Amino acid sequence: MENNEEIDQSLRKRCSTFDGFRRIAAGELFSIVPRIKAYIDRNPESSVLIFDDQTGEVVDIDFRGTTDEVLTRLVQRGVRAKATSSLIASLKQENAGAGRPKLGVVGREVTLLPRHWDWLNRQPGGASVALRKLVEEARRSHSGKDNVREVQETTYRFLSAIAGDLPGFEESLRALFAGNKQKFGATIQGWPPDLREYVEKLAAGAFEPEASKRKDSSRFTS
Repeated sequence: MENNEEIDQSLRKRCSTFDGFRRIAAGELFSIVPRIKAYIDRNPESSVLIFDDQTGEVVDIDFRGTTDEVLTRLVQRGVRAKATSSLIASLKQENAGAGRPKLGVVGREVTLLPRHWDWLNRQPGGASVALRKLVEEARRSHSGKDNVREVQETTYRFLSAIAGDLPGFEESLRALFAGNKQKFGATIQGWPPDLREYVEKLAAGAFEPEASKRKDSSRFTS
């Protein structure tokens, strides 16, 4: 099943798995599930959590039954999610209206003051074009800060799920959101090695804005 090219991309996201504070598996979700299943079968009293390396969120997997049953449910879930996404996109396309440009544009309500609308309507191309240009300019100019914030939130989600009872937990969060790399490192120094190493990689972009411009899970490939 691992060679199936039809596996939904959501099943290929990189994840890291912890039993307590010990990392037991890391890699693409679909590939590591059999290893996690085998580990749980050998250690029925274990407390396993799977984390999405990109978001820091817990990934919920039903490990009941055989490995094939676990993988089958996982694939079916991915297929349902993909089918649902395709259906929503299709419905949006049908309801777009004959006059809407087919550029992937999504119509939503925007509330502005009259003077804002007046200014937008005087811009070349009208309000919609002007708004899109403003958004793109804002995305470019604030991309560094946006990426830092995403890294902070990802690290916060992970730490909140696994490290809430560790000494220095609250201090580490304050240092994280203050961008204080030295203090953050000091507060997690005494934490279990696997956890500390993972957190350091997860939070790296919060203290290195230039590196955070490429916020992806590649920092977990080594």
